[in-house]
Amino acid sequence: MAENDVSSVVSDFINFLNASPTAFHAVDEAKKRLQKVGYEQVLEREDWKLEAGKRYFFTRNHSTIVAFAIGKKYVAGNGFHIVGAHTDSPCLKLKPVTKVTKGGYLEVGVQTYGGGLWHTWFDRDLTVAGRVIIKEEKGGSVSYSHQLLRIEEPIMRVPTLAIHLDRGVNDGFKVNTQSHLLPVLATSIKAELNKEVAENGPSEKITKHHSLLLQIIANNLGCQPDQICDFELQACDTQPSIVAGATKEFVFSGRLDNLCMSFCSLKALIDATSSENDLEDESGVRMVALFDHEEVGSNSAQGAGSPAMLDALSRITLSFTSDSKLLTKAIQRSLLVSADMAHALHPNYMDRHEDNHQPKLHGGLVIKHNANQRYATNAVTSFIFRDIATRHDLPIQDFVVRNDMPCGSTIGPILASGVGIRTVDVGAPQLSMHSIREMCAVDDVKHSYEHFKAFFLEFTHLDAKITVDK
Repeated sequence: MAENDVSSVVSDFINFLNASPTAFHAVDEAKKRLQKVGYEQVLEREDWKLEAGKRYFFTRNHSTIVAFAIGKKYVAGNGFHIVGAHTDSPCLKLKPVTKVTKGGYLEVGVQTYGGGLWHTWFDRDLTVAGRVIIKEEKGGSVSYSHQLLRIEEPIMRVPTLAIHLDRGVNDGFKVNTQSHLLPVLATSIKAELNKEVAENGPSEKITKHHSLLLQIIANNLGCQPDQICDFELQACDTQPSIVAGATKEFVFSGRLDNLCMSFCSLKALIDATSSENDLEDESGVRMVALFDHEEVGSNSAQGAGSPAMLDALSRITLSFTSDSKLLTKAIQRSLLVSADMAHALHPNYMDRHEDNHQPKLHGGLVIKHNANQRYATNAVTSFIFRDIATRHDLPIQDFVVRNDMPCGSTIGPILASGVGIRTVDVGAPQLSMHSIREMCAVDDVKHSYEHFKAFFLEFTHLDAKITVDK
């Protein structure tokens, strides 16, 4: 790929990151990109009328999105080639009752989501983003809509304690997530200037949330505080994602885990299905599935542990046949690439990696292995993904966790066991995983995009040459 093409992919990635402070926004951005190139939205609540050669997507809870392109030669029972990733990242989510007043300060009650490096959230310029349920009245009828919210400017901060008041802090900074992580919104004195909001606003909401916060939200959405019925909001860093480093080789950003894999798989699908001829010889279905709630175990209606994936495969297959047995056949002809960021070798903590498995930045996608099935990779799926890299002169790496360290997991084993689909676990290498500010390499964004695109284009033909259960 030419240098200007690399720059184009990475620039597009930066735009995607900056448009996606939450899972809701990431799905909204994905939806816009799909619709721009002609993907048609289908709704899970309604019947589907699908056609070979056409492209579709659906969302669930507006935090999970599944997009698929059906080959022109597709018949029921043919396989699916899928890249699965996730839209969520560790963060601080606002509690149902956020109103906290202590020591003359207005603070915002938050709860930890996922396994974040919580010390990195101190002394950052924070804002809030997410979704809000709004009550609307038109012509005497009442309706309720979900609207995305993003306050652009910094409105709160989690200040650290001065070293003069905690002399031992550099011997080990221990965070009490209940009492130390509350962002400061304002001082009580200045908040008095907004007292009229409390007097005019709904009493129940004022009891649960600071009137100042509600007014900021309402102003952003162009509504009144009493129209706000409920919300799902989280604290967000306001520092934008950038290409950085002395040689501009890095991406510095929050949420690289796992918006990097979400972006690369989505762009690969779009670019592998956008021209008229892309699906001409395709007999399978090319798919990207971006799930919510991976960071907390995937056990939700829109997580990878839900029937969402199986529902999609079933509804697509049964749109072309009434024979339900063909779904089982289709699954056995399919392959899932579970794409979740990987741990790059850290120069200051090299002992944390196994000697023969040390993924490097710029080294391409990492195939993840674990004998205890924390990753779903096996010899067949690893070979398929590695062979695609070889055919396209793409770098590829391997990772195994040290025997004396616990191993993380992904949506791979969840979907492999729940659906029965062959799976390979992969991810681009990164540093500072689960920090509020992470880093990866520009080259690996390009490598990941190219690898996923090649997978979409070639899997059907490559799989036909592999014999296992004969």
